Amino acid sequence: MSATGFTSEAEPILLRSALSSTRLDYGSDAGEGLGTGERGGKDPPPGRDKSSSPGNFLSLLRERARVWKKSKHSRAPPPRAIHFNDPDENRVQRFCSNRISTSKYSLYSFFPRFLFDQFSRYANLFFLGVIILQQIPGVSPTGRFTTAVPLLLVLLATAVKEIIEDLRRHNADSIENGRMIDVFRLGIFQSVPWIKVVVGDIVKVRRGQFFPSDLILLSSSEPQGICYIETSNLDGETNLKIRQSCDQTANISKRSDLNLLRGKVECEGPNTRLYEFSGNITIQNDRPEPLSANQILLRGAQLRNTDWIYGLVIYTGHDTKLMRNSTKAPLKRSNMDHVTNRQVFLLFIVLVTLSVLSSVGSSIWNSFFEDESYLSLPASSGAAAGSFFLSILTFIILYNNLIPISLIVTLEIVKYVQTYFINNDLEMYDEETDTPALARNSNLNEELGQVKYIFSDQDKGHSHRTSWSFKLCSINGHVYRIGVPPSEDGHASSLKNIQMTPLQDVLESRHQCRDEVMEFLKVMAICHSVIPEQTRDGVIYRSSSPDEQALVNAARSLGIVFESRTPDTITIDVMGYKEEYKILNLLEFSSARKRMSVIVRKPNGTIKLFCKGADSVIYGRLHPNDPLSKVTGNHLERFAVSGLRTLCVTETVLEEDVYEKWSEKYYQASIALEKREERLDQVSEEIELNLCLLGATAIDDKLQTDVPESIEALRKANIKIWVLTGDKQETAITIGYASRQLTSSMHIMILEGHTPEEVHRNLGEFEGKIGQANLTKKNKAALIVDGKTLEYALDPLVQESFLNVALACRSVICCRVSPSQKAAVVEMVKVKVKNSITLAIGDGANDVGMIQAAHVGVGISGREGLQATLASDYAIAQFRFLVRLLLVHGAWNYSRLSKLILYFFYKNITLYLIQFWFALFSGFSGQPIFERWTIGLYNVIFTIIPPFVLGLLDKDVSATSRMKRPTLYILSQCGESFNTKVFWVWIGMAVFHSAALFFIIFYGLSHEIPFSDGKVAGMWYIGTAIYTTLPSLPIPSPPSPYPPLPPHTLPSLSISSPPSPYPCPRHGGHCVSEAALESENWTWVTHVAIWGSIASWFVFLPVYSHLWPGVDLGVELFGLDTALYSNFAWKVYIQSVNPPELVRVKQLEKLAEGSKKPVRYEHLDEMSVQYQHKRDRGEDEEGSSVTFSGSSFGQPESFGQRGYAFSEHDHTINGEGKELHKRDLIRMPSSIANLPFGESS
Repeated sequence: MSATGFTSEAEPILLRSALSSTRLDYGSDAGEGLGTGERGGKDPPPGRDKSSSPGNFLSLLRERARVWKKSKHSRAPPPRAIHFNDPDENRVQRFCSNRISTSKYSLYSFFPRFLFDQFSRYANLFFLGVIILQQIPGVSPTGRFTTAVPLLLVLLATAVKEIIEDLRRHNADSIENGRMIDVFRLGIFQSVPWIKVVVGDIVKVRRGQFFPSDLILLSSSEPQGICYIETSNLDGETNLKIRQSCDQTANISKRSDLNLLRGKVECEGPNTRLYEFSGNITIQNDRPEPLSANQILLRGAQLRNTDWIYGLVIYTGHDTKLMRNSTKAPLKRSNMDHVTNRQVFLLFIVLVTLSVLSSVGSSIWNSFFEDESYLSLPASSGAAAGSFFLSILTFIILYNNLIPISLIVTLEIVKYVQTYFINNDLEMYDEETDTPALARNSNLNEELGQVKYIFSDQDKGHSHRTSWSFKLCSINGHVYRIGVPPSEDGHASSLKNIQMTPLQDVLESRHQCRDEVMEFLKVMAICHSVIPEQTRDGVIYRSSSPDEQALVNAARSLGIVFESRTPDTITIDVMGYKEEYKILNLLEFSSARKRMSVIVRKPNGTIKLFCKGADSVIYGRLHPNDPLSKVTGNHLERFAVSGLRTLCVTETVLEEDVYEKWSEKYYQASIALEKREERLDQVSEEIELNLCLLGATAIDDKLQTDVPESIEALRKANIKIWVLTGDKQETAITIGYASRQLTSSMHIMILEGHTPEEVHRNLGEFEGKIGQANLTKKNKAALIVDGKTLEYALDPLVQESFLNVALACRSVICCRVSPSQKAAVVEMVKVKVKNSITLAIGDGANDVGMIQAAHVGVGISGREGLQATLASDYAIAQFRFLVRLLLVHGAWNYSRLSKLILYFFYKNITLYLIQFWFALFSGFSGQPIFERWTIGLYNVIFTIIPPFVLGLLDKDVSATSRMKRPTLYILSQCGESFNTKVFWVWIGMAVFHSAALFFIIFYGLSHEIPFSDGKVAGMWYIGTAIYTTLPSLPIPSPPSPYPPLPPHTLPSLSISSPPSPYPCPRHGGHCVSEAALESENWTWVTHVAIWGSIASWFVFLPVYSHLWPGVDLGVELFGLDTALYSNFAWKVYIQSVNPPELVRVKQLEKLAEGSKKPVRYEHLDEMSVQYQHKRDRGEDEEGSSVTFSGSSFGQPESFGQRGYAFSEHDHTINGEGKELHKRDLIRMPSSIANLPFGESS
């Protein structure tokens, strides 16, 4: 985020902190379904950085620097060679140190970088220009520092925030760099801090310690050099992973062995690929052995279930894969930010226009009075032209505060505090996993209130549950079950007519298919990446793939127990008899391959390949005459219709010579330093052929709690949900019905096609069925499309038709889609559909692309790791929490920030436009009507608190009402509270109020005589009176410009929150009182903020107006407080205690009019007696004490003698006469002063 941005990402990017502050890059081929933990991506996920504006040179400069920096890091570094026990040779290569720094600033770079970031913003750059103009002699009408001081306060507040956040990072860096580790040097192990570890060092890491850098595993305390690690700080996965050293170093266990170790490691240069590594190790002059990700230990991972390991340091510091991946996600800005920026730019044009008009007015006025020598007007045309442009600068300075100076920092602080409300909402806290909601990007708080499209990974986004269960399987053409029949657990009726035999009955009897069932279960117990972990309660299975874990648990429940594994062997217990299989090769799962295979040597010496994966790829690799393909395919279809996840299980026997030839090719591919993964995939394709189908599995992954209800609530809120899933079409449809994404009343349209032309033709038919008139309406229809067809639908020539049909449907489900297709669909809607805010939600690494492509990304912390959470803007533990996040927090934040921004512009324009009205009477001289420091402190003191109240505490309706009436969300979703039209209506209201305030007070006070020495109300008095009136005088506003919504969109709210004890009407008021009128949730904080802000001026004025002459400040306001307040008290006195006879006659006429009787003038004497009696008692009508002081301070003599109500030489009027004469003048127009202001400016 930008330098001034408050985010929840202030923590350092280190170890456990990485989960809350790091955005790790995962490629599009990250695992989906099973085996997601062991494979990563090659390229960063898609996403857009919309932070730069083409018109801003500084933003362009920053963008170029960012692109250059990114290209610098993405440029392939050269391979490196690390030598064992040869520090001199390693030092020559000048590797990166192991010092890491996640801080933003240093002691020397803070000021230049901070100032550069701040003045990259339009507003701050504008005010900097105003400050420079104010330093030009004779140009600034408001002094040299009236803009500099407020801007300095804003920058100071931002700098303090930046320093506090960066100190946290520095402290965390110091702790991280100061951790101790044992390093082998000079024949012994020395304990040194991490910061002193260098490439080529051999380190000893003990159980529970974190790895100080990226290491090559040399040996461990376990047999065959294996160890177990946890990578939760890297990818969020808590399951254990196994690593094994190469055979040449696996037996090293003593210091003497390490001292004699000679050789080198050749490997690729530093990169961001977490799960890929290519290298070779050569010991002495032996044959090079390949190194892969199975031998690398990454910084940030933790050693588990292993006493110790020896490792060779290959990458240090910022060259490690953790630090290379510690890049922020693309900066996202909300739609409200974009609208505000546009309006600020337009206001700047208005400001310049007003300045030019004022300068023109000044020139015209000068032309009328050019003969008046005392005015010192420019004599020549050249001087007049120069004066014209100087006048423009003067008025720019005078009107500069039309653009709020403290708006940006106020918004940042308010958004930051709003994230605290989200993070601490107990209604979004998951007790089972002890996971609260986490707002990771405060920029998008208001965007949550405008979401129109949600993109969800059906099998991850909201159908995941805590434990997946193995339900059914098809073996040798027969269906078997575990547990209760499907008809009794709520599954579809498509399985009711299938004969199902309990697997336990088959294993306990001499069933004819017992051998086939045993073979099937053995493959389930062998072909996987599950790690067994010994605990006090026995062996538990750890896996990044929940369906793999479900299969292994199911096999164990049937007597085929997976007991242990090493890198070379896997041991299972078959009905009490142990069988050990030697692992020859493990061909890992990836989302591109959609399968995994393991080649083993059975105890009898036979070589077999076991393979399991999606039917879409397995069926293409079966033997052409496989006898089970047809019947098993039928079972797969019926399983999918029932909403079960399916996998095919196969095997094949490999001949010894065939395997040896293939193994050599696999070895050559495994030692390649370039494109190793691609070569391995190509070689794997050659061996996974002519497979024999054993059967298929069906796993139940039920929906999370309240998912159907949540989807229904979102739909009522006018939010459209698109499902982007990797499931089969039948499975996706079934889950769609279960989650109420699909209903029986919907018309299901399945889009199919093998060419772009065919897909386009089918879409045309769908458009015809829907009808052109209905394409822009909501229709009870659902569009289903699979991944292959989607590829053609996203073609530029077909995309428009596809989007038209999809937008006309109430539900859209895309099946068998790849991660890149998910991102492409989100990007299509984001770009093509105007005024639509998109949200993507998921929990897998394959969801990262669409999460970062959407306007708002939400990650769910699930069993498949926290990759999506690390890349998201907001993180939740359950899908149902999304409803509250949007309908409550999103709507509240949108409403609050809308009021905050509108109020900010309103209060500034109301005050500072008065300068323009005054210019009409001051000859466009540029003379301000307000004292200069009251102008500067208006935003940073007198009106600074109410915006925070509006932005943090305002609440239109309660959370309960919003949850029970989702249709209330439509108001914020449509952007009714903040848009260009509403913005300029508020501006118009501010102009109206500004004019009303100025002209009413100006003409009402221009002939007043508020000073005891007879001076009339002058410029400073009128300005101070207007300034005093601004905080508290309400004036009715024009009616709302936007019409009410149609009746069907405004539900009758039967669920209502308790009425506010402090009801307040809306729309109308001035400045602080406008904030009071806009507040709908009055608390004691609101009262303190509103009334405290008003009181601050009434406290400030008496103090400030008496600083002079002791302090050279406020000379213009000297004594004005006494005149202003006493004049007010005097009017109260004469109206209530001793009203003039004219006022008493008016009172009698009103009384007679009300009683419909003639006026009785004899009551005048009685009224005089009553008032005299009250005056003698010193009490008003209600008996309260009335005090009045006839004395007041005038202005200092140094102000000059102009504007006196009486001549200073008139000694004929004594004090009493002056007092009586002044009383008479108060109530009638006076022609004593020829000018409308008393003292000279």
